Amino acid sequence: MKNFFEAKSIAVVGVSREPNKVGAILFNQLLRNFKGDVYGVNPNVNSLYGNKIYKKLSDINKKIDLTVIAVPAAFVIDIIKEMPSVNCKNVVIISAGFKEIGNDKLELKLKEELDQRNIKAVGVNCLGIYDAYSGIDAIFLPSERVQRPGKGGISFICQSGAIGGAILDLMASKNYGVSKFISFGNATNLDSVDYLDYLGKDKNTKVICVYIEAVKDGKKCLEICKNIKKPVIVLKGGLTHEGNKATLSHTGALAGDPRVYLGAFKQAGTVYAENLEDMFNYSRLLEKSIKPKGDRILTITNGGGFGILGTDNIIKYGLKLAELSSETKKKLKEKFPKLVIVDNPMDLIGDATDERYGLALEYAVKDKNIDIILITLDYQTPLLTPNIVNVISKYKNKKPIIVASTGGSPTEKIKRILESRGIVCFDYPETAVRSIKQLVEYHK
Repeated sequence: MKNFFEAKSIAVVGVSREPNKVGAILFNQLLRNFKGDVYGVNPNVNSLYGNKIYKKLSDINKKIDLTVIAVPAAFVIDIIKEMPSVNCKNVVIISAGFKEIGNDKLELKLKEELDQRNIKAVGVNCLGIYDAYSGIDAIFLPSERVQRPGKGGISFICQSGAIGGAILDLMASKNYGVSKFISFGNATNLDSVDYLDYLGKDKNTKVICVYIEAVKDGKKCLEICKNIKKPVIVLKGGLTHEGNKATLSHTGALAGDPRVYLGAFKQAGTVYAENLEDMFNYSRLLEKSIKPKGDRILTITNGGGFGILGTDNIIKYGLKLAELSSETKKKLKEKFPKLVIVDNPMDLIGDATDERYGLALEYAVKDKNIDIILITLDYQTPLLTPNIVNVISKYKNKKPIIVASTGGSPTEKIKRILESRGIVCFDYPETAVRSIKQLVEYHK
């Protein structure tokens, strides 16, 4: 797997003069972002973007670490047969038109050709791969439509190109970082198991997210997940009978019995996400390497309703309301004899200032009865200022602090700053507490 993400030279087969065609997009993205050598191949094009274009892969006459193929399905095998001429053992096959449309024989023949030459393939019928650290951007969606996230610790293995593209775009828009992204489509000769094994050892990956529809070798997948020493979050597509059938037209594989999958995920110690939003939220929290000592949560709020929702969900998800120590209550009542409800939730009320939040956090982080602090921040109130980000950030290393804040542009701006400082923020108390539940469960 190494040369997929650490390649020094890449050939794109199927470049085109038409800027909106897949080959042109791939070539352009690599020229802009990849620091190594990029070669284009098309028998009908002489030059593109100021670069010489080769008639055949074998004409390059240099060692190629990674080949990216974007030609019609009928021509893919011919390209694979050429790969030994440039001593290349790794290929990303973007091309569709195989078993996902019933063309099983062609895909089987392709697999035979790949295996015969000991070539490892991502795809067929895939979105491609992306590495924020090496600059390898073999995603066929233009960056004007799908933004690329910066460097981070979350890696995605995604059988669906549509879901994968949306995740990349969303993460970039929120300024969240990624390590690697792999869209593997039909899994012709590399499967999710191979990617799990690789990412489990990747130094830049702290959390692995997996969207899968089918696994070829369930036993091997189970064994690898058990041995990975970092969080693995799984979202399974095709859990219903109807969804299972739909996978056949998507990647040409039946998903199998959902009860078997769910049981296997549990045995393997993975974090199971019921939906895409949960997978996204769990990964952001688990990436931070936050390790709470227990499940006792204090909610601090300046909006009573949000504090109540926080409390409701703490109980709903089987967590505990922290019981403040008598010393903490005493000190807070001395500071705010009439203005603060010193309980859980700790309500700083609507005229809370940055200073009031600071004092509440100062005492809360020292209280040994509190394992996690959930701040439900109502930034619409008039006395809070942008300095609230400095107040909250001051205590981030004293105790796990998670923020839930609902609102428009001013609120989003505050959350983006907090996120850039390593404090995970959520839009709603329920999603925050549901994610905290997974954090606590993972570290039990």
